[in-house]
Amino acid sequence: MQVELEGGIADAIGGTPLIRFKRLFADVPFQVFGKLEWMNPGGSSKDRPALHMLREAVRRGEVTGDTVVVESSSGNLAISLAQLCGYLGLRFICVIDPRTTEQHKRIIRCFGGEIDLVDKPDEETGEYLPARIRRVGELLRQLPHAYWTNQYGNPDNYAAHQETTMREIGERLGEIDYLFCGVSSCGTIRGCREYVRSRGWATKIVAVDAAGSVIFGGEKGNRRLPGLGAGVTPHLYRPDVADHVQYVSDIDCIQGCRDLVRYESILAGASSGGVISAIWQMADRISEGAVCAAILPDRGERYLDTVYDDEWVRRELSYDPVPASQGANA
Repeated sequence: MQVELEGGIADAIGGTPLIRFKRLFADVPFQVFGKLEWMNPGGSSKDRPALHMLREAVRRGEVTGDTVVVESSSGNLAISLAQLCGYLGLRFICVIDPRTTEQHKRIIRCFGGEIDLVDKPDEETGEYLPARIRRVGELLRQLPHAYWTNQYGNPDNYAAHQETTMREIGERLGEIDYLFCGVSSCGTIRGCREYVRSRGWATKIVAVDAAGSVIFGGEKGNRRLPGLGAGVTPHLYRPDVADHVQYVSDIDCIQGCRDLVRYESILAGASSGGVISAIWQMADRISEGAVCAAILPDRGERYLDTVYDDEWVRRELSYDPVPASQGANA
């Protein structure tokens, strides 16, 4: 049985708002515009590659009505795939690890997705990602008609952002001076970079990576929050994918999230907070009059028990967070 991923919820993906942060960045000599990707129907920027990867797989005949879709995800892509597979009537299995939040897991299940938890990291690397990918391989061998969307190596991942995310930013703002983009699979940043190059723009691409991530050769370390960084180098990574790498800690992500609430009334996810903190860290290097765009990947309701929970932050990170009503830039 052939399936078709057109119309319905698929038509609501993309076209997210781009707004200027006039309050949060009121005292700097440059402009910052936020691309609110959490306003996609699945709540994150991952809706875009989920749609494009599935749609192209359907077009090629790799996904049919008998297909079982399998993916490894820290949460957001799993939600996006669960939503679209639910619309198509397909079985979906997501391989996750303990860093995936309870809210992410509940949403995946609400869309009919199945969860396969890998609770032990890879023995050789100490990372969960290789263990998750190994489990994906086992499922592909065990299940008839299984298909792996493979966000880590599928060119349709970054093509989605080249054709939609960055194009939307360009159509609204023209040639921007800086793009701040969080990295994990490197799909978003590579797609944006491909678009910038195709236009011949001089836009500086800033990769916002997690402290403890090895994507750009950083020293491996613990990361408590999902979304940013990776324990192994993704296949979509290229050495020239970014002009500058700005590292942010879990605490930076938390403070950036709280500043967004305090000044812009935006409840965003951990990666979004990291992007905001990265802009502040580079503020003295951004030229006067520059136009900056920041991609905010997901919404904050999924982090109420972590990022926005003072007790969790104190217990897990030994940090006394600044309340949202008393932001760092007050």
